[in-house]
Amino acid sequence: MLLITRSLTKQFDRKLALDRVNLELRQGDVYGLIGPNGAGKTTLLRLLALVDEPTTGEIFLEGAPLRYGEHLPELKRRIGFLPDDFPLYEDLTVWFYLDYVGRLQYLTEPHRAQRIQEVLALVELESKQQSVIGTLSRGMRQRLSLAQAILHKPSLLLLDEPVSGLDPLARSQFRRIIKQLQASGMTILISSHILSDLEDFCTAIGIMEQGRLVESSVLSDLYERLSSQHVLISVVDDLEKLQRYLSDRPEVTGIELANDRTLKLTFAGNETDRAALLRAILNADIAVTEFYTTQENLESIFLKMDYQRTS
Repeated sequence: MLLITRSLTKQFDRKLALDRVNLELRQGDVYGLIGPNGAGKTTLLRLLALVDEPTTGEIFLEGAPLRYGEHLPELKRRIGFLPDDFPLYEDLTVWFYLDYVGRLQYLTEPHRAQRIQEVLALVELESKQQSVIGTLSRGMRQRLSLAQAILHKPSLLLLDEPVSGLDPLARSQFRRIIKQLQASGMTILISSHILSDLEDFCTAIGIMEQGRLVESSVLSDLYERLSSQHVLISVVDDLEKLQRYLSDRPEVTGIELANDRTLKLTFAGNETDRAALLRAILNADIAVTEFYTTQENLESIFLKMDYQRTS
């Protein structure tokens, strides 16, 4: 495990913002943190970034305890943090700003210049290195904010709502960069309420409600446990015959009409069972034109879990 928290709690006056959070991140994970506004996502990230001090609880990074105020600069160099709406120096050029950040991180020449070139290429801002930050678009500014967070090659990257307010193209660019960081082996914790932006690359998911981590799971396990598998079958003209045939199959747990030639099945079997079902339908002289599988997306699973918790 790269990161472990034990009973992490944060109290603000009478408000309990974080309630005994136990979180584990494996090396190389991209962990998506989901939850409504006020759930405690930002508070958790700020504690992990050592911006705020927990009321109680412990944080361990690579097995070493993280304590607010103790050897803080050394610890912070192992963490990259991009808070929501990160402020930038409007009057500086892109290169000068990253050079300034590199000096703060104790990067020396010629490594500092080389690293700046690397991150500019990664965030697709090479052509803007001499541009004044105040002239950049919102998407470019967000990518520059990410560049400063990864300039020192942190062990852990914390991203708080990084695509909030970006247009679809800018969100797509940002997701592409996250995938490249993932491929390089960086461990990333990213919070978002846009679930479609997470399921594309996350390896694990955590769900927060009212300051508590109510679910934490490897994404593949979550899909296997909660996602319904659907099989859509289209035929030439034997829809009623197909429906009668399927009603006796134990692996078919639900049937609904998708259109006048297609049935949508809720299917409890595996890949071998699907192949056997198709073979059996063809052997029953039913003319099949389409047979394919779909699976619920992350948003559907989240809504299902929310319903189960509240019902």
